[in-house]
Amino acid sequence: MTTTSEPALESAAGPRHDSIPQYSMRKVLSVWAAATVPMIVLSWVVAPTLAGTLSGPAPLPRALILCMTAGLVWQGVLVLALTWRETRSLRWERVRDALWLRPPSSPRSGRVGGRLWWVLVPAIAIFGLTQLLPSVKAPSGRDLGVFLESADGQHFLAGNWAWLAIIVVLAVFNTVLGEELLFRGLLLPRMRGAFGKKDWLANGVLFALYHLDMPWAIPAMLLNTFALSYPARRYRSAWLGIIVHSVQSVMILVGTIVAVLT
Repeated sequence: MTTTSEPALESAAGPRHDSIPQYSMRKVLSVWAAATVPMIVLSWVVAPTLAGTLSGPAPLPRALILCMTAGLVWQGVLVLALTWRETRSLRWERVRDALWLRPPSSPRSGRVGGRLWWVLVPAIAIFGLTQLLPSVKAPSGRDLGVFLESADGQHFLAGNWAWLAIIVVLAVFNTVLGEELLFRGLLLPRMRGAFGKKDWLANGVLFALYHLDMPWAIPAMLLNTFALSYPARRYRSAWLGIIVHSVQSVMILVGTIVAVLT
């Protein structure tokens, strides 16, 4: 690649890696803890306590939905706070560059978008495969997918528009404004200074361990490193992780909407 073509590629694909400040390992772990610890406390302390105050069917699953939604919204706030602290701006142009919210760009040719989006096909396939593999069974009442598909869940959701709104917020912050934006948008671009070329792997391990609020999901989350962290790092686009992870959220939302309308 010639020197004269470099600025053009930089403009099309967004700022290069070196323009994003790098976190120390201590800061990476601090941000990870700021997202992880609240989810653990909400899941294992607050949710059971809240469930004891709720009447009606399946109090624990409902309490978990409320608590997990709160934890994910907190992550979105955390991302915005750290981004503002770094850039002193929340203008879209600055946020887009700081959080890798640009189309995928080829590390070899500099090509942006276009057929590079096809990387989503194998990534979604890997993500889907991990959902089908045998896994550790979640404790009773803690598998929200099982609850939403159960007779109690279907009966509870029928005509329940308020809970549909809550689940929509949960889904949006799970894969767009919360988890993915924090791990693939904020942390991943800032981890190379501490982890070198294995930053995507470290990111995937931290994302798996973040699921200590639901530890039975950790093995699948480790495998999802190849569907979420690796494509996002290679093509410098958090949108890849967001879209792949959102497939799961879309399926949950479709099932919830059907239950509400039934």
